[in-house]
Amino acid sequence: MTIMTTTTTTNTPAPALPAASAAPASAAAALASGATAVTVHQTSRPHGFPSASDFAFVTSPLPVPAPGTALVENLYWSVDPYHREMMDGDFALHAPLEGRTIGRVVASRAPSLAEGALVFHRQGWRTHAVVTPGEARRLPRLDGVPLSAHLGVLGGTGLTAYVGLTRVARLRAGEDLFVSAAAGGVGTATGRFARLLGAGRIVGSAGSAAKVAHLTERVGYDAAFDYHDGPASELLAAAAPDGVDVYVDNVGGEQLEAALDGLRDRGRVVRVGTVAQYNSTRALAAPRNLSEIVEKSLRVEGFLVRDYRDVQEELYAFAVPPLRDGRIGLDETVVTGFERIVEAFLGMLRGENVGKMIVRAAGAPE
Repeated sequence: MTIMTTTTTTNTPAPALPAASAAPASAAAALASGATAVTVHQTSRPHGFPSASDFAFVTSPLPVPAPGTALVENLYWSVDPYHREMMDGDFALHAPLEGRTIGRVVASRAPSLAEGALVFHRQGWRTHAVVTPGEARRLPRLDGVPLSAHLGVLGGTGLTAYVGLTRVARLRAGEDLFVSAAAGGVGTATGRFARLLGAGRIVGSAGSAAKVAHLTERVGYDAAFDYHDGPASELLAAAAPDGVDVYVDNVGGEQLEAALDGLRDRGRVVRVGTVAQYNSTRALAAPRNLSEIVEKSLRVEGFLVRDYRDVQEELYAFAVPPLRDGRIGLDETVVTGFERIVEAFLGMLRGENVGKMIVRAAGAPE
């Protein structure tokens, strides 16, 4: 899969995928059939890596808002690694999937959701949704900031990075850190935010030489390595020979093991995700060195970003000014067309994105 990747929003559709990775044939048919709403359902539980056959595009009449609700036409959709984990049982079969999305209110029976307002909500993976005021958050108008940023560096992805650094790691100026899956949405935001917070040496891991180059040439990482190039412990030791103070863990497994070895005394591990096991049919062998946690007085802490929604305004204050003046850029891979949402999701799981993977409706405003 070849997807246009830039540090700003792109409107160019991705080239077609091989047949095995393409969206189900019913997707295009659903959009072309004249139906007014399309929803993606999960139809089966994958064993290992999911495929397009695990999803179906379902057409239905346009929803009608009841009193106290509003109809939203969705414009941008986020596809995230956590969706894969939820496919194993959290998502109901033959029911609409959920996900972060941005849309425009097109019909309202709720005074606080005016028609034309842009909102963030979690009824994604569908072209239209009916939401209540409690389910939708009106987005501020931020001159000079692309709308897609509200799903990336200003959305749940950026909030995860910001909370991880400021609330969980409590990063201090001059401290060194290692970030796994550094070329993904959370990884790129973590690198950019850590630089703004005054971090010392920032080291990342990624899945290709091109991603490594993006991290060091565009994002601000001091060093990065392709984790395919050898044992993670050796690669990290070469990139950070004096060790690190903080590890932001998006992967788990071998890279977590390497980080436990590389952390200095009283280092901190921020557990964000475990991408290494999402598609695995076997339990991970690593880490095998949990004794390091005790011997070095390390702190390992995970968190759910939904518990930090009250930090959203603080994130805006922190990230919007450098977005406007160019001190940080957007790391996004944008796929145009709702009919390609499954394709984008599978591509993200294969690591075919740089930065945040976003699906954009044809003709959506920027």
